[in-house]
Amino acid sequence: MPNPHLSILVVDDAKFSSAMIGRALSQAGYLDVRFASSAVEALMLLEQRPTNVLLADWLMPEIDGLELTGRVRQFDEMADHYTYIILLTGKEGENVLNEAFDRGVDDFISKAAMSEQLVPRIYAADRLCNTLQRLLQENRLLKQNIASLEQRNLVDSMTGLGNPRYLQQMLVDSLRQIESRGGAVCYLLIGLQDAPQLRQQYGQGFYNELLHGVARRLQQLVRPLDVLTRLDDNHFGLLTLLEDLQECSPSSFKRLHEGLNLKAFKTSEGFITLKAGISLIGMDAKALPIEPESLIRHAATLLPESYASGRVAAMRLPLQK
Repeated sequence: MPNPHLSILVVDDAKFSSAMIGRALSQAGYLDVRFASSAVEALMLLEQRPTNVLLADWLMPEIDGLELTGRVRQFDEMADHYTYIILLTGKEGENVLNEAFDRGVDDFISKAAMSEQLVPRIYAADRLCNTLQRLLQENRLLKQNIASLEQRNLVDSMTGLGNPRYLQQMLVDSLRQIESRGGAVCYLLIGLQDAPQLRQQYGQGFYNELLHGVARRLQQLVRPLDVLTRLDDNHFGLLTLLEDLQECSPSSFKRLHEGLNLKAFKTSEGFITLKAGISLIGMDAKALPIEPESLIRHAATLLPESYASGRVAAMRLPLQK
């Protein structure tokens, strides 16, 4: 059974032809049929409300059926919609029709046989439109689900470590913990100083392999309860809770610094030595209240000092005046 509410827009500059089409569609049970006498008028109607099926004459003044098809496809892209386009044509020849299919036309009706072809072709378009709109709706829901999963995702897909969102969440939790239970928070920003040069020299595939190696090395060097994250292609983050702020010092993380800088990484390009820097920000409840972003900013500001000195660069909060 046809869908009586299928939206159809008929575009034809010949009033007699439009009247004949309208009468046939009405007799077939279609209720939502609009008419335009030109492509310009059709585009104005489509801006007001999209249509499921566009039935247009190929040969029209100013804008013909093929150009109208291109404009409608642009509308479809912006509206996440699909318009089933049928052209009325007296043109013959395989090459002509192939060009029209390439331009986005879905089907044709020969003017010479319109009385026989019109309603069956609209029935076919009706069935296809139901499928197309369902697929578009499913695709929209899939995109929404993916976006929702990304918003909740806390894992870096490449290394299996936490991602920046996870670091942010754990920083908030850690600050709450020292506020209620005491102790200290120590945040380390680990930067791979020569990462851009290595990626440019050996390629992204090699660099992904190297990042896996760095992640595994870090996991071996940190404590089981420490929070280790990959922030981007050049940086890792480490968050640890300590009993006393005095433990949050460069000497406590000397082994970590040496483990990255003094021991080469085995890769498909051979053994690669990294230049890594570590900036360290330590604080206890005396520095509260403080936003997690403040710790992250302080660490980023301090990292160049570590690159320049070849040692762990440290800062304790609150800063002494």
